[in-house]
Amino acid sequence: MNSINRRSVLLAGLGVAGVGALAACSSGSSAAPALVSPSGSAVAAAERKRKCTGRTQKVALTAAPAMLDLGGGVMAKSWAFSGQAPGKEIRLSAGDTLAAELSNQLPSKTTTSIHWHGIAMRNDMDGVPPVTQQAVRAGANFTYRFIADAPGTYFFHPHVGVQLDRGLYAPLIVEDPKEPLSYDDEWVVVLDDWVDGVTGTPDEVLAEMRRGMSGMDMGGHAGSGAHEGHDMGDMDMGEDSPSPSASPSSGGSSMKFMLMGAESELLGGDAGDVKYPYHLVNGRVPADPAVLQTKPGRRVRLRIINAGGDTAYRVALGGHKLTITHTDGFPVEHQQVDALLIGMGERYDVLVTLGDGVFPLVALAEGKDATGMALARTASGGAPKATVRPKELNGRILTASELRAADDVRLPSKKVDRVHRVELTGGMDKYDWAVNGKAYDMADPTANPLTVEEGQRVRLDFVNSTEMWHPMHLHGHTYQLGDSGPRKDTAIVLPKKKLSVVFDADNPGQWMMHCHNAYHGEVGMMALIAYQS
Repeated sequence: MNSINRRSVLLAGLGVAGVGALAACSSGSSAAPALVSPSGSAVAAAERKRKCTGRTQKVALTAAPAMLDLGGGVMAKSWAFSGQAPGKEIRLSAGDTLAAELSNQLPSKTTTSIHWHGIAMRNDMDGVPPVTQQAVRAGANFTYRFIADAPGTYFFHPHVGVQLDRGLYAPLIVEDPKEPLSYDDEWVVVLDDWVDGVTGTPDEVLAEMRRGMSGMDMGGHAGSGAHEGHDMGDMDMGEDSPSPSASPSSGGSSMKFMLMGAESELLGGDAGDVKYPYHLVNGRVPADPAVLQTKPGRRVRLRIINAGGDTAYRVALGGHKLTITHTDGFPVEHQQVDALLIGMGERYDVLVTLGDGVFPLVALAEGKDATGMALARTASGGAPKATVRPKELNGRILTASELRAADDVRLPSKKVDRVHRVELTGGMDKYDWAVNGKAYDMADPTANPLTVEEGQRVRLDFVNSTEMWHPMHLHGHTYQLGDSGPRKDTAIVLPKKKLSVVFDADNPGQWMMHCHNAYHGEVGMMALIAYQS
């Protein structure tokens, strides 16, 4: 995400009233368009139009160092909200106002923020330094206040550096007061890939990745000959292989965190960059899993959130089929599947009627040959082994492109007013992930925006020219995949493929669009979509 720590001096001159005044026109024109300020009158007008219940829910969120018990004797020294990861769920009703006071108790000089992932909210509460706010300094507080008017499954996390890959995240559930689904129980399931405080920190991971394949000492294999897609021939560098540490006496840098040979047909090839020692479901390792305790025959709504940094998960519940009802908060035409694929930042809601017994909910780290697990228990009996792989994982798997938006949320047919080509570029060799060949520059955050005007129908053509998949997330809006696909805010763009999405420009401000791989986004695979005033 956004590395503002090393550039915080820039914030002093970035008053919200002047944000975007020097932005360059995306068409290449020498005339710089005036951009809507994140806290300007257009943003305030849009907020007044939101349906509001008049109720305000106040919460206190303290970001601080924490020693986290991941279960099975595994302890991790990390950062978390109020000492737990995932953090305590926030739940409110559509139209309620959330007033969340963030207290930054992280180490000295560590800034942070909160991004409310998936919520179409007022721009100055989006939590993206230095675009929508100044970062919250250590020892300081900041209150986020906004109306959450769209029901759905969301979550929140920082938007500073690679803090997303620590323990600073939690679910945010906006309930529908006219809920059309019928179910008996609800289970919020948060998936995460974990490295922090176990084998290193996310910042150490990023530092190694930044060196790129060409800078790695791979035990006699020339780094400069490395293929962008991690194709290293017969090298065995799976998760179970020893991880060499950097040697002070060696001329090059060895690989401690970089994962080699992770391949997935579902993801079009290279599945991921980072070697994680653990994959968690609701903050627990498979050897000591989180448990849903209920009764046989109960219909359960699972709200599944991928809060990971670099891992897509294939999710299945042993002995059961899943009925997909929503993705990224928006309803879809129901589809029954054996398993689903969920990229970083995506959310899926599914319904399942539980049988009699103890059933593993398994999150297979796609292409990485590792799993996370939780249990659904409706009877006494022994738990399955931590390494269990239900057959459903290899059954019918539906991806987002095969879903259709429910009738009541499908965008009406309309002429497209503006088209932006969003080419995803870069690779592992130099670790130079970018949009349209240019890494996003935090030193000049409004330099080359993709501009839109309020009221326009906008099409984004994601063109992935890289050897790797990218989950592309748009802040402040939901887009529709194609003419009748699902409404989403995060979607997987496969390597060497094009994905076209459309959205209505109905939430003025300056909004980030980026790869939700924490490390790809941080090195520059992001862009600004800005409304012209």
